Amino acid sequence: MFKRILIANRGEIACRIIRAAHELGIETVAIYHKVDRESLYVRMSDYAFEIFADQPKSAYLDIQQIIDVAKRSGAQAIHPGYGFLSERAPFSQACLDAGVKFIGPKPYSIDAMGSKTRARELMERAGVPIVPGTKSPITDVDEGLATAERIGFPVLLKASAGGGGKGMRKVFRADEFKDSFESAQREALKSFGDGSIYIEKFLENPKHIEIQIIGDEFGNYVHLGERDCSIQRRHQKVIEEAPSTVLDDELRHKMGSVAIEAARAVEYVNAGTIEFLFDKNRNFYFLEMNTRLQVEHPVTEFVTGIDIVKEQIRIASGYPLSFKQEDIKWRGHSIECRINAEDPFNNFMPDTGRIRYLREPGGKGVRLDSGVETGSEITIHFDPLIAKLISYGKDRTEAIAVMLRALRDFKIFGVKTGIPFLIQVLQEPKFIEGSYDTGFLENEFDFSKLERRDEEVYKTISAIALHLFKTKEKKAEISFAKNHEKHKSRWKLRLQSYRKWH
Repeated sequence: MFKRILIANRGEIACRIIRAAHELGIETVAIYHKVDRESLYVRMSDYAFEIFADQPKSAYLDIQQIIDVAKRSGAQAIHPGYGFLSERAPFSQACLDAGVKFIGPKPYSIDAMGSKTRARELMERAGVPIVPGTKSPITDVDEGLATAERIGFPVLLKASAGGGGKGMRKVFRADEFKDSFESAQREALKSFGDGSIYIEKFLENPKHIEIQIIGDEFGNYVHLGERDCSIQRRHQKVIEEAPSTVLDDELRHKMGSVAIEAARAVEYVNAGTIEFLFDKNRNFYFLEMNTRLQVEHPVTEFVTGIDIVKEQIRIASGYPLSFKQEDIKWRGHSIECRINAEDPFNNFMPDTGRIRYLREPGGKGVRLDSGVETGSEITIHFDPLIAKLISYGKDRTEAIAVMLRALRDFKIFGVKTGIPFLIQVLQEPKFIEGSYDTGFLENEFDFSKLERRDEEVYKTISAIALHLFKTKEKKAEISFAKNHEKHKSRWKLRLQSYRKWH
């Protein structure tokens, strides 16, 4: 087992990985740009190193700087988390070349699944069902139009080199194609440095269901069941749950077996996710593979009892899978809500500011994966996700009730969040029935139902919260001064450790 690992990430996922590593007795190394100097994950880690760049996001994408820190700190492995460098084959290769273990798949697997057209070709060869579409990237608009007419409208344009909804356009008629294609190309080029597009048949309002797989270096594979990720806004997942309301055991294991074959086809090692589109006729089609830890992995952990992050670390350490397929049992139901710093009453514009007061929900069946605390600064530099709230119940009805209670108990003042929106979605009849699809929010959800917080009440609460925060801060200073000679705080010990390496 590793003695020390570096987390090449920030925020809530860095906190999540640090906790898992500490429970395994492993020391952790954090990296931070100066805007993150006071962040929770930096203080949680055993060692912390500043990384440098003009733009904060660029610091977390600097492969050589991160590898250098890993070597200087004595880290034996790097966990990339999600986002940033997690699905970049050159980063996995750089770790390999530097003799530092990458806690994730091999470069070949990332590269193979990183190109949508190449992935489709490999999946088709492996017998995995795919949506009708192009087999190679297209850069010419006239070629694209001819292809779309051959496939048949409506079609979906996607950036060949990326995901996350970037460079994605639905096209329903031929006269819309040119503008949509050129717009998708510009966005793809800006987001991924590659303007090539691939085209596939657009399935009307499918469900988005993904299968979690894990493979070790000895050729063993398991699937951990599905997650339903169909509640999406602008192609971004908002709420995820496990298990799905539309799968029975037979179909679950069929999709699981197909997902494992997809992983075998690219010699996949570690945790990964195969995403499928699921139509109204109960057919499923390969969408893409995420060659990393998913944001929504906690719902699978709740229903299986398996810590996916710990399993990632064990596998990267050279251990075989610690369980077999027949050992996996699914119990109860789990739901995850993404808590973003955004204003649901202003077209979900990202919000920034200092968190003046934070009261986290708790109690039976509640888990919060967070990277913030009272006093944390939310900036414009990064993704607006600040926390993930996860509920668990003996059945879906209980999981929904627990989530609603937890959302109402979750108090954040200083920045706006999507909590009012999440509360409303969970109370929608279609969500309660489980009959929603990927088009639900766009086509059916009534955003006018959202309950707006009274501004005067909000200002009063914020003022009180600010006063309480300052009072608490002052008391902490007095308490620290009194006990300074007797005890050294854990942070001071970490600071000394940081100085030792920095």
